[in-house]
Amino acid sequence: MSEVQAETKEFKSEVKQLLDIVIHSLYTEKEVFLRELVSNSADALEKFRHQQLLDGEVFDKDAPLEINISFDEEAHTLTITDTGVGMTKDELEKNLGTIAHSGSGTFLTELADAAQKDVNLIGQFGVGFYAAFMVADKVTVQSRSFQPDAEGYQWESTADGSYTLSACSGLHRGTKIVLELMEDAHNYASEYDIKRIITQYSNFVSFPIKIKGDEVNTVQALWSKSKSDIKDEEYNEFFKFIANASDDPLCHLHFSADAPLAIKSLVYVPKDNFEEMGFGRMEPGVSLYCQKILIEQQSKEILPEWMRFVKGVIDSEDLPLNISRQALQDSALVAKINKIITSRFLKYLAELAKKEPETYEKIWKTFGIFLKEGATSDFMHRDAIAKLLRFESSKSEPGKQISLAEYVERMAEDQKDIYYINGPNRDAIEAGPYLEAFKKGDIEVLYTMEPIDDFVFSHLGEFDDKKMVSADRADLELPEKESDESTEEGEKTEAMESAVADSLIKWMKETLGDKVKDVLASHRLVDSPAIIVNPDGMFTSSMERIMNATNQEHQISTKNMEINTSHALIKDLATMRTKDESFAASVVGQIHDNAMIQAGLLVEPRTMVDRSYAIMQRALK
Repeated sequence: MSEVQAETKEFKSEVKQLLDIVIHSLYTEKEVFLRELVSNSADALEKFRHQQLLDGEVFDKDAPLEINISFDEEAHTLTITDTGVGMTKDELEKNLGTIAHSGSGTFLTELADAAQKDVNLIGQFGVGFYAAFMVADKVTVQSRSFQPDAEGYQWESTADGSYTLSACSGLHRGTKIVLELMEDAHNYASEYDIKRIITQYSNFVSFPIKIKGDEVNTVQALWSKSKSDIKDEEYNEFFKFIANASDDPLCHLHFSADAPLAIKSLVYVPKDNFEEMGFGRMEPGVSLYCQKILIEQQSKEILPEWMRFVKGVIDSEDLPLNISRQALQDSALVAKINKIITSRFLKYLAELAKKEPETYEKIWKTFGIFLKEGATSDFMHRDAIAKLLRFESSKSEPGKQISLAEYVERMAEDQKDIYYINGPNRDAIEAGPYLEAFKKGDIEVLYTMEPIDDFVFSHLGEFDDKKMVSADRADLELPEKESDESTEEGEKTEAMESAVADSLIKWMKETLGDKVKDVLASHRLVDSPAIIVNPDGMFTSSMERIMNATNQEHQISTKNMEINTSHALIKDLATMRTKDESFAASVVGQIHDNAMIQAGLLVEPRTMVDRSYAIMQRALK
C-alpha cells in the first residue's frame, strides 16, 4: 500500500456548535451510544451480505459475519469491531464527516426538510455515530472496504473542531471503533454494563454479538420468523424472556402486515393479573422496536392503556423517529399502528372465544376488568370490546357467564331493550325486589356484580341496536303479558283499592318528606311491599354508590319509592293509618329504609335501628 500522509481537516465553527448539541443535548441516556454503534455495525454486515450476492469477489470472504466487543478496564477503552462492508477513504469522510463537510446552513436546511417530511433520520447525517462522543474523549475508526483492491484507513477525532484521516495497513474487512472513555464513563469498559446494554437494546440483532468470544445475543427475534417455523415451546420461552416470567402464557398472537404499514408483532396474554394481586398499576408490557433495535421499552403510546396487561413486541420499519431514535415524531402514524394492533388483538380474542371457549374464559376471569376499562375509555374499539364482555344472567347457571350476543339471541320478539341489575352477588340480586316483574314476564336480566359494570353499560348505551336499561329505572316499560279476563266485580274492587291507594300514597309522600322525590303505585312488584327506583335514569344505584364513595361532594340523588298496593303490609298500613297514624308513620319510615338497603344505598343506621326496636316492642305488646 502506498504511503499516504495524514490529513487533518478543521470543522467550521458553526458545525462545531452543531456537533456540541448532538453530543450533549440530543440523547437523554448516555448508554444509547452503544446501541447506535452496534446498529451501525449490523447495518454494515447486512450491506455486505447483500453486496456479496452481487459481487463475486470480495476481500476476506471467509471472515464470519459478526460483531465483537472488547474492553480494557485499566486503559479505559471500549472497542466495537464488525466484519461488514467496510469503508474506503472517501466513504469514511462522507459517512463520518457529513457534519464536518456540510455548511451549517445546508445541514440545518436538510435537517428541517427531512423532519417536515417525517422521514427516518437515523444515520442520515452520521449522528448515531457521533453519540460515541458522549462517553469518549477520543474516537478512532479503522476501516477496510470489502472491495478487493481497497486499502485501509483510519479516522480520528476528539470532537474539538477537527478530524484526521490517514492510511492504516494490515486491516481485515470491516470497521473497528475504539473509544477512549471519559472519566465519568469508565463503567462502559466493564463486562457487566456492556452485557446489560446489549441485552436491553440490541439483543435481537440478526448477527452474533460477542464479548470475550462469547455470544451474548442468543435469543432470536421470534416475531421476525415465519409462524410455521416456530414451535410452541419456542413461543413460551420467548415470552418468559421478554416478560421476565416463570409460567407459560395463556395465549399469543403472532401477527404481521405489509399494508398500510409494515408491522411485525408478537404479543402474549400472561396467566396472572398483578394488579388484582395488589402490586399496583401495571406498566405497559409491550416494547417498540425498529428493525429489531429497541426504540422504547414498555411503550405508553403504541397501545391503549387498557391493554397494559398484554406483553410482547411490536416492530415497524415505518416508524418515523427523531434523530436520536428516542422519540416518535408522527403521532398520526403511531395512532395508526395502535389501531391496527388493537383491532387485530380484539379480533383474535373473538376468534379464541369461539374456537377455545375454555381458554377465553380464563382470560376473561383474569383480565376481564381491563376489557371493561376499554369499553368505558376506548370509543374507537368499543363495539369490538362489547362482543367480548361476559356476565351472569337470570337464565344462566350460577358461575356461568354469557355474552351480550347470546342475550340478544334469546330475547323475545316484543322485547326492545337489554336489561341489567347490579348487586354484590347473585344471591343478593335474586333475593331483591327488582327481578319480580322480570320473573313474572319471563324476561332475562344480566347481573352486574362489579363496581365498573354499570359504567360499562352506561358508556355502551346499546348493543346490536338494543338499548341497555337498568332494572331500577322508574320509567321501566316491560313487554306486557296478556292478563286474565277480569270480572265486573273485580274491576269495582280494584277501583275501590285504587281510591284507598291514592290517599295512602299521598300521605306516605307527605310523611317521608324530602327523603323521596315521589311515591308511586308500582306495576312491577309481585312479592315485595316497596322498591326504590331512579326517577331520571341517569345514574343507577350502583353508580351512585361508587361516586359517593370516591367523591365526598357527590350527594346521592333523591329517589322514587314505588309501593305494591296489593301487598298485605301496605293494605294493613292503610288500616293502621286510621287507628294510629304515629305508629303508621314509623312503619312508613322503616319500609323506606328497608327498600333503600335493598337498593344498596346507605341509610342513617342509628335512626333505623332505634325505630326498628320501637316497632318490635309495639309488636310484642
